[in-house]
Amino acid sequence: MANELLLEIGTEEIPAGYLAEGLAQWRRLVEDCLSENRVEITGGVETFGTPRRLVLIGKGISERQTDLVKEITGPPRSVAYDGEGRPTKAAVGFAQKQGVPVETLQCIETEKGEYLYVKREIPGRPTAEILAESLPVLMAEIPWPKSMRWGAVGFPFVRPIHWVVCLLNAKVVPFEVAGVKSGDTTRGHRFMSPEPIQISGIQDYLKNMERAFVVIDLKERERIVQEVVQRAAEKVGGRPADDPELVGIVANLVEYPSAVCGSFDRSFLDIPDVVPITAMREHQKYFAVYDPGGRLMPNFVAVNNTVARDQAAVQRGHERVLRARLSDAAFFLKEDRKTPLLNRLEGLRQVVYQADLGTSYAKVQRFTRLAGHIAGMVLPSEAENVNLVARLCKCDLITQMVGEFPSLQGVMGKEYAQLEGYSDAVSTGIYEHYLPLRAGGALPTSGIGAVVGIADRMDTIAGCFAVGLEPSGSADPFALRRHALAIIRIIEGMGWDLSLKELTEEALSLLIEEVQFDKAQVFSKVVAFVRERYKQLMLGADYASDLVDAVISADFDHIQRLRPRIDQLKTFAAESEEFSQLCLTFKRVSNILKKEERPFQPDPTLFREACETALWEAFQSLKDEVYRFVEQEAYLDALSLVATIRKPVDDFFDGVEVLARDDQTLRENRVGLLQQIAGLMLLLADFSKFSI
Repeated sequence: MANELLLEIGTEEIPAGYLAEGLAQWRRLVEDCLSENRVEITGGVETFGTPRRLVLIGKGISERQTDLVKEITGPPRSVAYDGEGRPTKAAVGFAQKQGVPVETLQCIETEKGEYLYVKREIPGRPTAEILAESLPVLMAEIPWPKSMRWGAVGFPFVRPIHWVVCLLNAKVVPFEVAGVKSGDTTRGHRFMSPEPIQISGIQDYLKNMERAFVVIDLKERERIVQEVVQRAAEKVGGRPADDPELVGIVANLVEYPSAVCGSFDRSFLDIPDVVPITAMREHQKYFAVYDPGGRLMPNFVAVNNTVARDQAAVQRGHERVLRARLSDAAFFLKEDRKTPLLNRLEGLRQVVYQADLGTSYAKVQRFTRLAGHIAGMVLPSEAENVNLVARLCKCDLITQMVGEFPSLQGVMGKEYAQLEGYSDAVSTGIYEHYLPLRAGGALPTSGIGAVVGIADRMDTIAGCFAVGLEPSGSADPFALRRHALAIIRIIEGMGWDLSLKELTEEALSLLIEEVQFDKAQVFSKVVAFVRERYKQLMLGADYASDLVDAVISADFDHIQRLRPRIDQLKTFAAESEEFSQLCLTFKRVSNILKKEERPFQPDPTLFREACETALWEAFQSLKDEVYRFVEQEAYLDALSLVATIRKPVDDFFDGVEVLARDDQTLRENRVGLLQQIAGLMLLLADFSKFSI
């Protein structure tokens, strides 16, 4: 018989950012538990949630575990029975341990000989028993970002638990968690339907939630939020900001969304738009409103958790709160403008960036010099503006506006720079040096912002590695993985042929003037770290692991050249009949050279066999052309040309003993010849990485 499971955990308000992931983990834990306990689920498990409740619904759950058959091996037959075939103490003890008569023991033939064994059938337990035992344990295992303990209760959970509903096929599954006994009674909306509600099953629960002003489905609440916000904005002739992220946040703050449109003094529109928008969105979770021309209106839409009896009173409350926020913002703007942006640079001496890496001022000085170095290679005509942007870009960190609205760092730097009359190139560069803000985010459109952004991030990575602040596991407090990925994407996006090794070397050279560390060791770690982030980026773009490894193991320096090489190698591997044989040939070469650490220069006058001369001549005839193709990034042409050397290499292996045991000079000469061949092939890829 298949059962339906309804589980609801009623709590105090769960933080909006916790809900979606918490529900996903809760579902996984329950599914894994049922699977491990041999409880079949044919109808699936779904989770729903609001700020006050976590809901899990399972359908098609078997009434009992499937029976378990165990075959248990005992002692050898030779030990279990004496010479007359009577059971020994070993057989009797084994039978007693397994709870079976000694006469029922059987023998089984194994690789080691004949052994006693017993076959036991263990009947499945009722699913209700398993749930009663497991659910309290599973609830404690939900990995919330932060858990609480309250009162005398030692149970950890995201918020205090007030009730638990647990029904399996309409019958209560009895257990106790955090001092609360499971039952069949839930609660509706805290204000609009607070009375206890008795539940008889899933359908009854869903109907009662609808009547009790609780929308348990997040997707449905998001749809309602969008709908009520749209209608509210239309009342003043506007449209709400298109902000799916805010919709999701607000939907997780309410159980029954309703909306009201308020207004604020038009004078606040004199503040740069980004300030009131941020104040509304981040502090109050309000939606900004725009007119048909896309201009910000002196209005906002607030989403409430109740249908208010007096909408005007609610509107006035929201307006009063927002007025205070915007008044503060207007004051901050006025005060900040009293001090020019560049004059704030000295103030960064008082801001500690990191204890071992000094102040924010010291960091700015370092990456300003690094940015100048980069500009000299890729943007020499803008070197002066790059220097200015690098010095200005962190100055807004000590403004009152950014102190109140930290997400506006860079944004306010741009706004203040524009108000002070700096060029668009400079003000845009200040903002864009922070781009991309997240993985997959928009890249800088200006070269100035891109140069400063690369310099800032490379200084951060170099500094953290130098003082031992490397990422470990999921811990990455300085977001070094994100910074490395941003450097890669910016270089690719700008099409700059920058040397990562030169960039790293320059960053470390500037840093070592202030911090002591093993430069060679840190250099290797930084390059390897960026290489790994590049690999993960390419795997995320559906490139095969061995394909990416083959290219970045051969060479990882000029990032801009890597993707074309990977793409053309992918084409060559798919279309060329020579590819697999070339990989095998390269592996033969690599295996010979593994233990040869010293480089040798081949001398053609020492060749003894025709196959040596033939290989040398083949190498000489194509090497310059291969180098030219590589320089032109015509990797497919280079690969096709290199493939022609496969046969001379194979003939060489067939015709000589490479590691000649009786002639060291001859051995070194042949090794040197193979080193030349390997070096040529490594211009394109490390073919040994392919599993062929």
